[in-house]
Amino acid sequence: MDHASEGSALLVNLAIALAFAWLGAVVSARLRISPILGYILAGIALGPYTPGFRGDLETVSAIADLGVILLMFTVGVDVSLRRLVELGWTAFLAGGVQVAATLAVAFGVGALFGWPFAEAFCFGTAIAISSSVVTGKLLNERGETGSTHGQIAFAISTVQDLATIGLVIVLRSLSGDHGTTPGDVALAIGKAFLFFIILVPIGVRLFPWLFERVARLRNREVFALTVAAVALAVASSATLFGLSLALGAFIAGIVVSESELSHRILATAGPLRDIFAGIFFVSVGMLLNPSAVVADWRLALTVLLLIMVVKPAIIAAIVRAIGHPWRTGALVAGVMAHSGEFSFLLASTGLTLGILSSDVFALILSGSLVSMIAAPGSYRLARAVGERLRRPLPPTEIASLIEASPRPPAVILGYGRVGQVIGSALARRGLSFVAVDEDPEVVRRLWAQGRPAILGEADNPFLLDQLGLEHARLLIIALPDALATRIVVEHVRSTYPRLPIIARCHSLAEQEHLLKLGVQEAVVGEIELAIEMTRFALRRFGISAAEIQGMLQRLRSHHEPSEW
Repeated sequence: MDHASEGSALLVNLAIALAFAWLGAVVSARLRISPILGYILAGIALGPYTPGFRGDLETVSAIADLGVILLMFTVGVDVSLRRLVELGWTAFLAGGVQVAATLAVAFGVGALFGWPFAEAFCFGTAIAISSSVVTGKLLNERGETGSTHGQIAFAISTVQDLATIGLVIVLRSLSGDHGTTPGDVALAIGKAFLFFIILVPIGVRLFPWLFERVARLRNREVFALTVAAVALAVASSATLFGLSLALGAFIAGIVVSESELSHRILATAGPLRDIFAGIFFVSVGMLLNPSAVVADWRLALTVLLLIMVVKPAIIAAIVRAIGHPWRTGALVAGVMAHSGEFSFLLASTGLTLGILSSDVFALILSGSLVSMIAAPGSYRLARAVGERLRRPLPPTEIASLIEASPRPPAVILGYGRVGQVIGSALARRGLSFVAVDEDPEVVRRLWAQGRPAILGEADNPFLLDQLGLEHARLLIIALPDALATRIVVEHVRSTYPRLPIIARCHSLAEQEHLLKLGVQEAVVGEIELAIEMTRFALRRFGISAAEIQGMLQRLRSHHEPSEW
């Protein structure tokens, strides 16, 4: 085939892959599911195992390599090492133990089915990793990113992402024809570590400097080209150390994540990433043989149980072991009861290296797809289980705290970012309060400051009844969980009808519901943010403080932004 024919075939397959990806994205948007599912289903339709038009898998996969690089780069940019360090050693411990334990169990299952060591290991790696995209979506939709279980889930997910680097390295080591020794694995990991320690000192200084200089040009095209060039250059240099292009791009993204321009980098790379990542997931779907899944339906069910039952059970046990209540463990487990993009990457890597058979690959992919579709339902089930795991708390300690307060206290439910601001303001004015939070670290920190704090779930009716709310002047609900807020309000309003309540909420509909329940003030975070930005803007234009206050008051009096 001449160069003209090769170019024509490349363009035709690119156009076909994009058309099928578009169709999958439209279907997933209509069904309100992850676009990844739509892309993979489109790939199944385009693949050689289903009737109809067939795409050239080799050509599509070559195009998809660019999507993998951009996808891994942006995932790395979104990894916050600083946030992980702030969460402390428990995050590393919980995430590391979870990956190791889940991998071991899944490996054991593979060994029972008689699979070779390398194939069973690859199977375990794909099962052990959850989808950070799905986890973030579930938490964001419910406004729970700042909750205790949300922070733990993000921490474990970050550790899983980082663990993927080592897992891919081990998989590449296991693919050698001459057999793999522990020394081979250690050498491969050593090369990766050498690449990391060379890149980090240079990248931390060079990349921010480079992006800042380019940003000063105020040219979007130049900035976009710089982002793509850095991602591809670092990914290519990683191959000199025996790493894959995808891992090199991921490590580059992690280094860039510490730059102050990381959000702009994500925004710039995002559209291009979405296009080529869609083609990558289409190419993954083209590898799936549905008939293999149907033929081995018992094994497919086993894979699904490992992803949606065994892995969540391990996560819940680990969260409980590091000092959190079983309810928190159930919520973290529920929000991570799935597999996703990194599982696809690990399984695809194993298939490409000849470690994983096409039948086992199909089983992993089908289990991951079902788990992603079922993710919202799994989380709802976990919440129901969490409610049943509540344990009554002994009232003696709570009563002594209330009695020790110098005056009837305010009660703050949820001492996260919002609750801490309120508590600090009360403390500066010499006003006492009792804080309730389910994070042991938060409670210990308050005790160290000499402030009364209760460890427990704020929406536990038994705990609420022991707080001495009949003597409180104010109940402040700063919980990020909308459902928990409703439970608290309904219980408190029925038991203590005269207690003033101020609550945090995330939408106008939620605000309206809380006001109907009898809350004196329900604060919508985004509305207050808009009002404060408006205050600053009007002040900059020289509007008087009195006029600004009147305008802001009128803004607050209208419920819909369209009425402003």
